[in-house]
Amino acid sequence: MLHNQAGGALSSTLARLVLATILGGLIGLERQLRHKPAGLRTNMFICFGAAMFTILSKQLAGTESDSARIAAQIIPGIGFIGAGSILHARASVTGLTTAATLFVVASIGMAAGGGLYLIACWAAAMILVSLEVLGRIESRFALKMFVATFQVTGRSIDGMLREVNRVLDGEQVKMQSIHIAEAPPDFRLVFSVNCEHEEGRVLSIRLRESDAFASVTALGAIEHE
Repeated sequence: MLHNQAGGALSSTLARLVLATILGGLIGLERQLRHKPAGLRTNMFICFGAAMFTILSKQLAGTESDSARIAAQIIPGIGFIGAGSILHARASVTGLTTAATLFVVASIGMAAGGGLYLIACWAAAMILVSLEVLGRIESRFALKMFVATFQVTGRSIDGMLREVNRVLDGEQVKMQSIHIAEAPPDFRLVFSVNCEHEEGRVLSIRLRESDAFASVTALGAIEHE
């Protein structure tokens, strides 16, 4: 009898951990395919870890209050990890969606670890649908903002700065950061702007049309989250 109960408890625990791993992996895969900082392994481990801590809090705690107190420590721990994914650069912030996703993934892991299978599956499905649908809406209506970085070279720093400011003012785009370096026989100016995809494309064209630069290079863009 005791052997059957122990076997049943073990099977239930393993099922909860497997479910947490699968659900966290599905969300992580979606993030990985979109080339986000927190991808497959990160989301899978967080979901698995949250489920594991939830299970341990019930089995190792002496009382019900102790169990709740141990499980509650998952939240500040995930908050610490999420804070590490948020990047600040002057007036721009990136990584908020990544941090929020990690927070929700941890809650899914807690639900799976607590035996709330239906709630865990429903929550994971809602997150996947939201990420996909809202992502398409943002792309369709050009709602996404990017931090685009450009590099220009030329003989005169003052002349390049004046021309960059003139182009940015004309496109009504604000500069976020700037770095100047000497690259004989020219100078190199690297700057970032906060813009939409179409604005970044037009800005690249305007910079290349100017005679003030020896070369213009688009170094890439980071999507705001």
